[in-house]
Amino acid sequence: MSLETTEHGALREQPMESSSRVPSSEKALSWALKDGVIELALHRAPCNELGSASLAELETFAADLQRMQESAHALVIHSQLKPGFCAGADLRELFQRSEGMDKAAALRGVRDFLERIHRVLNLIDTAPITTIAAVHGITFGGGFELALTCDLIIADKTARFCFPELRLGLIPGFGGIPRLKRDLGNAVVRDLLLTGRSFNATKAQQIGLVSQVVGEGESLRAAQATAAQLGKFDRATATAAKRFIKPVPHDELRREIDLFCELFTRPAVQSGLRRFVNSTDAQPYLP
Repeated sequence: MSLETTEHGALREQPMESSSRVPSSEKALSWALKDGVIELALHRAPCNELGSASLAELETFAADLQRMQESAHALVIHSQLKPGFCAGADLRELFQRSEGMDKAAALRGVRDFLERIHRVLNLIDTAPITTIAAVHGITFGGGFELALTCDLIIADKTARFCFPELRLGLIPGFGGIPRLKRDLGNAVVRDLLLTGRSFNATKAQQIGLVSQVVGEGESLRAAQATAAQLGKFDRATATAAKRFIKPVPHDELRREIDLFCELFTRPAVQSGLRRFVNSTDAQPYLP
């Protein structure tokens, strides 16, 4: 038997040969545990933007993760949408929720959202199982930051990584800077952060961001194969190794929230968000 999440977030036993729960069209994500591997699927159109609804579901997943990981050895996060893995924060919702509010109230809402999503991403980052992001296409902003919580990133050749926040007068706010600094040299961090340009999968592998590049449409299959291989190893040893080589930069993560909130109150941010919301581009998050 294996465990699977119900629509209400509870766990239930299920035969090992059964497939993952079919996602509801009203849901932003869904997950299931089978053969020791948890799969978290993102499927909120148009490109898995992370807003209040997605965050609430991520919090439910995080609660389930702490139970499921007792019976698992790996987690795979992937997108079921063609445009890509995740375009980042739901900027339209951010603008609409803050427009017309006094600065103090808007800032309280932003800080609460950031603290909640940091708690979720920290739980994924510190999970005692090996975590894999299977990415393709758009992997920008908050989506990039979600991928950075994982131990391994497997990308298909269409994947593009970017921090476009500078165009809005902001910095990444979901923990991207400290986690990128943990994994890569500061020169790469400055390039991504200060230019807003994107890296393709080949470049990402060259700089050590991506562990494996595969053909178009093959990232999930490759991640599943890797996850299956991990089941052959002693879990306690893998957990100890992960804790040794992957420290969580808690102090810098807290400072990132403070800096984001400090910048958010500036008029340039509202102006940048307004331009984004009023954009007629099909994919306004592209640099």
